[in-house]
Formats: sequence, C-alpha cells, structure tokens
Amino acid sequence: MEFTNGCSPEQKQDEFETRRPKTESLEGTGLSCVISTYGPHQRAQKTGDILLGGLFPMHFGVASKDQDLAARPESTECVRYNFRGFRWLQAMIFAIEEVNNSSTLLPNITLGYRIFDTCNTVSKALEATLSFVAQNKIDSLNLDEFCNCTDHIPSTIAVVGASGSAVSTAVANLLGLFYIPQISYASSSRLLSNKNQFKSFMRTIPTDEHQATAMADIIDYFQWNWVIAVASDDEYGRPGIEKFEKEMEERDICIHLNELISQYLEEWQIRGLVDRIENSSAKVIVVFASGPDVEPLIKEMVKRNISDRIWLASEAWATSSLIAKPEYLDVVAGTIGFALRAGEIPGFKDFLQVVTPKQSSYNEFVREFWEETFNCYLEDSQRLKDSENGSTSFRPMCTGEEDIMGAETPYLDYTHLRISYNVYVAVYSIAQALQDILTCTPGRGLFANNSCADIRKIEAWQVLKQLRHLNFSNSLGEKVHFDENADLPGSYTIINWQRSPEHGSVAFEEVGFYNMRAKRGVQLFIENTKILWNGYDTEVPFSNCSEECEPGTRKGIIESMPTCCFECTECSEGEYSDHKDASICTKCPNDSWNTTEEVRCSTAAHAFKVAAKATLRQSNASRKRSSSAGGSGNSTPSSSISLKTNGNDSDSPVGQRRIHKPRVSFESGTVTLSLSFDESRHNSLK
Repeated sequence: MEFTNGCSPEQKQDEFETRRPKTESLEGTGLSCVISTYGPHQRAQKTGDILLGGLFPMHFGVASKDQDLAARPESTECVRYNFRGFRWLQAMIFAIEEVNNSSTLLPNITLGYRIFDTCNTVSKALEATLSFVAQNKIDSLNLDEFCNCTDHIPSTIAVVGASGSAVSTAVANLLGLFYIPQISYASSSRLLSNKNQFKSFMRTIPTDEHQATAMADIIDYFQWNWVIAVASDDEYGRPGIEKFEKEMEERDICIHLNELISQYLEEWQIRGLVDRIENSSAKVIVVFASGPDVEPLIKEMVKRNISDRIWLASEAWATSSLIAKPEYLDVVAGTIGFALRAGEIPGFKDFLQVVTPKQSSYNEFVREFWEETFNCYLEDSQRLKDSENGSTSFRPMCTGEEDIMGAETPYLDYTHLRISYNVYVAVYSIAQALQDILTCTPGRGLFANNSCADIRKIEAWQVLKQLRHLNFSNSLGEKVHFDENADLPGSYTIINWQRSPEHGSVAFEEVGFYNMRAKRGVQLFIENTKILWNGYDTEVPFSNCSEECEPGTRKGIIESMPTCCFECTECSEGEYSDHKDASICTKCPNDSWNTTEEVRCSTAAHAFKVAAKATLRQSNASRKRSSSAGGSGNSTPSSSISLKTNGNDSDSPVGQRRIHKPRVSFESGTVTLSLSFDESRHNSLK
C-alpha cells in the first residue's frame, strides 16, 4: 500500500543512527522528504507510514534557575529520573511493535512514533507538543519552513499522554485547536471531561469524579468525621478536593484543615504546613496529589517522626515509588490508597528485560536509564562531559553490558501493571480506530454521505471521529468503548501499605475495591481483617472531633466550633434519649417520667390500664362461673386496685432515687398494683 502522507519504505531510517538537518533530499526519489528533528533533542523515534506521538514523565521535575536574560535563555534542565515513567514509555513501544508484527491488525501498515519527555512540567510538554503540531499540514500556521515536501510528511495523527492532569490540560488546549486526538493514560481530573473545552481529549483512566465520592465513602465507612484535606495546587488537586468537600458536606463530615501543596514550595512553607498538621486533633489525612508534590510533606513528617496519622491516598500517589520507600514506612505504613486496576500484558516482562543501550539507537532514553540504574556513565555520554566540567558528580564508567536483572529498580516491577496497562490500551485503541478506517465499507462510513476515510491520506481529525465511535474487545477480552465524555469506565482497587516481612519494603496489600458501575450504597467493599493500621494495629483508629454521646445524653453545641465538635449534656428532668449521639432529648408524655438513666420513660397510666383490664376480665369470669352454678348465695369476689408508695424511700441517701417496676398481683379476685417512685414525683401526680 502506497502512502502519500509519509516517506516510502525505502526512505525510512532510524533518525538517531545519524543526525540530519531538518530537511534533507533523498537521492533518486525526486522528493525532498522531511526527517524531522524539531522538538526536544532527547527522544525515542522511529519512522513509519503513520506516526503516533508520545508524552511521558521521564523526570519528576526541572531545576529551578533564574534567567536574567543577559544572554540567550538556556533550556531548563530536567532532574530526578523517573524509572516508572521509562517503563510506561516502553509499554507504548512494546504495543506498537506488537501491532506492527500482527498479520491481522493493520496489515502492510507500519506505525512509527515520536516520544518526548515532559519532565512533569507544562513548559517541557508544550515544547514537545509543538513538534507534533508542526508536522501536521495546517494552512493557518504557515509551517513551510519545516516542510519542503508538504504532501509527503508523516503527520502525527494521535498522541498518547500526558501523565499529570495539569500537563495534559495544557497539551489538550493546544492539540484541541487542530483536532489531534490525545489519549491520556494517567490524567484523571474531572475538568478534562468538558468536551466543549477539550475537544480532542480522551483517556484510559477513570475520572476523579468517582474517586472523590469513593474517598468520602471510605471515611463514612470507618465512621470518621474529623479529617485533614491536602491537595496539589494544580488542575488535578484543586478540582479533586473541591468535589471531595461537597461529598463530605452531604455526609455531615468536617474538614479541620484544607491545604494546598506543591513540590516547589519553600522549606518554610512545608514546615508551617506540618506544624498545623501536628497541632491538629484530626488523625486522617486525605491527599489529592501526585508523588512529587507529596514527597516534601512526607520528608518533613519523617524528620519529625509524626507516625500517628492515617493517610488516604488518591491514585496519583497510591503506588508512587517516590513515597513507597522503606525509610518512610514509620510515617506512611497503614496508608489506604486507591489504585488503578491492574492488567496483564503478555510478553511485556521479557521485553523489559532485554533493554540495552547498544541495541536501542532509536531510544535515547535508554542511555540515561542505564546510567541512572547502575550509577555510571557510558562512553560519549553528555553527562560524562558535564562531570568532567564539574557540573555533575563523578561516576565510574560502564560498558552497557551490565546485568539488568541484578539491579534493584522500579522499572522491573511488573507485578501490578496499572499505568503501563493504560498505555497499552491507548495504543491499541488508536490501532483499532485505524483498522476500522482501513476495513470501512463505502456507504457505511462515519463521514459525509456515509463515506469512508482514505487510510493512505489519513488526517488526525478523521482518527478522532473514529475513536469517538470505537467499540472493540482487546486481546484480554475486555470491552473498550469511550463514553460521551471520552472517558473509559473503570474501578479502583483499595490497597493498604504494609511492611513486607521478607525485606522490609512496602507491600501493597489489596483489601477491597470500589465499583463505579454498581448502585450507590453497594459500590464499596472492604475486608477489615486484612488492614494493618500504622503498620501493625488491627483496631480502626479514632479520628473524630468529639467522643460519642451515650444514651441519656444529647450533643451540645460548642460555640465557634464545627458541628462535628460537641459536648455531651445529660437530658433534663422529664426528658430522655435512647440511642448514641442523639441531637435532642425527647420529652416524656404528660403521664410518664424518665428513669434514672434518662434512657426511657415510665407511664403510670399505662400500668393502671393493664391492671384494670385484668381485673375486669377476672370479675366477668367469676360471674359466669356463679351463674353456671345455679346462682348460689355466695357473694361475688371483690375486685380492687390499690396504689402504694414505698415507705422506705425516706431511708434512701440524699439525692438517690429508688425506682421499681410496677408489680401486679391477684389475690382472691383482688388485683393489687404496687408502684414505687420518687416522693417528689408522687406528689406531683396528686
């Protein structure tokens, strides 16, 4: 099949075997085909008939650097390598290679890719996204300087990424202008479901709309009513905690502190936050944030050894390798987290293990991965040159033939593939949409007059249209269908952070699940017996503003305090409460009084009615017996009711009341009712 939107097969070469200018003539073809190097220098890239873009956080952030503009500004340096981010990138490459090797999915069509590092920041992500846009044929942008063969450029027809919601929001605003489909694998902000604003955004992760409800349900389940809420100061944390606050209000649960955090906060700001947490009586801390944003807070908590708190973690950090470290376990053990469902990717384990810098010329991230894993420098490494200049620390040399299986790295943690599986599903969704275009029958297509798109001239907006109508079963037999908000429905696994008895590392114990598709009220399931609180305790911690009020008392308002904070006040004379945490005491009826414990009322009139009815029945029965005996001269047994007070009451200690239950006795047809109660109350009944 001949493609007019890409170079012919004989023109394809790995871009990183040799660096070329932005445009380069190909001899003997009569064309000037672009091999693009536009965008960030470090990338993973292979050409193909159709190109997919990728955005992954290969680093956790950027180095802070003041630009005084005395000279041309330098590119911001990315810092702190993200091993899990590299595994996610590898999942995209693995899925693309699987599709390319398939004889049934997109036969005779090769998918290529261009993957960049977002460094977990908006600026780096936009720099990479501009390179995707620049490749596409967009008349309004006059991109001829990049494209000498406009009709033959392999356009980026879809982008997989990004990770964080803040980054994806910025990327979505740009890609949406040109209807380039974007499928995120980890951005869960509910704001991204707004299709009026984010026209081409889709995702394979559930939206936070359900997670906030799930968190409130867990707090309600454990009967906590006094918590601390912490959120990242971005498009992920703010909407998430806002929804959480509404859910808490509906349940009459109080938030004592409400704080915003960021990995870029100053140290004094972090110390102030921890001061407020330490002084709070709330023991449960709910956190809507990513691992990099949570880390400074956890470090300060560890420094102060504040280990009596329970953390409730959103999915963005529930399994974060930044936080799930043995040295933090004294503080974070017992954490309850919402983890994404795990999936299986057959063959992926072997793929991860065969990575080597010598056989990965198409993937420049492999070299940095190798150097970070073995704490060394490869030959001709840019980082080695920086070390010689004194800008980085010294490391020994490595050959590139070290044993990756002997290294301890989160990269090889494939026991629970969550984000990696979402990446895998995203790639296959795009491939299936292209397959639907390839096999479309004229007259039954999605476009004007039921026409079909031409796979040889495919454009991004056509792929977006096809993705919106996607409905297929993946290799695991799971249905893949995006809803009206371009979201995939899903569920959460509830995990508990425990200390592994084998080597002291963090173990994620599955203790329940949250099913979004179930009816409200039955969505949450938790196995209490599996949970270890603070690492070792099986008793549910207490996180309430006040102790519960016992029967016989009511909750009293404490001025200037939330409704969750109250004092327990005994019920007044003539009032009672028969259950815990009663808001009011109920007034006894006029013909009754409360007992010593003020938990119920006793009614004298009721006792007299019972006795009277019994007397009447016995009297009638006696008359009937007398009549049946022929009317003897014996008189009818008398019936009487007498009220007696206990004469021993005066012997009771001052202030002590003696209460006895009414006693009804029958003697020779006479009913005697004996009652004993307070003399003062007796007099009041006269």
